[in-house]
Amino acid sequence: MTENETSQRIAASILIVDGDIISRHAIADYLRHCGYSVVEAANTDEALLALQEPALSIDVILCDAAAVGTENAFGLASWVRQRRPELEVRMAGSMEGVVQTAAELCESGPHLARPYEPGAVVDYINQLRAKRHRM
Repeated sequence: MTENETSQRIAASILIVDGDIISRHAIADYLRHCGYSVVEAANTDEALLALQEPALSIDVILCDAAAVGTENAFGLASWVRQRRPELEVRMAGSMEGVVQTAAELCESGPHLARPYEPGAVVDYINQLRAKRHRM
């Protein structure tokens, strides 16, 4: 890993929205170990509070497509697109119906399957950030 890659990772902040505490903590711990700053939310209500907190800087949102709260996962994605369009929102899901719904409601369906494969999550986040920096 180059010094530039390390500094980019440390600068990145990920918001994980997942009601499954075991999945959320496992991937959060792994991402922290990789140098990312991680904010955890058990539901969309907690995620919305975090996104409105001026002291928190978020670069990428990784959200379980089945996340619940006042808004569902797709409502959260819509809120982000309207109010924080610079943020990358990525859905994670494993059920066929969730994938189809996500594909219809979002520009594309879930990109990651649960349970999370930690290395794939890190690679995917790096790809998202690299794509955003090229634009």
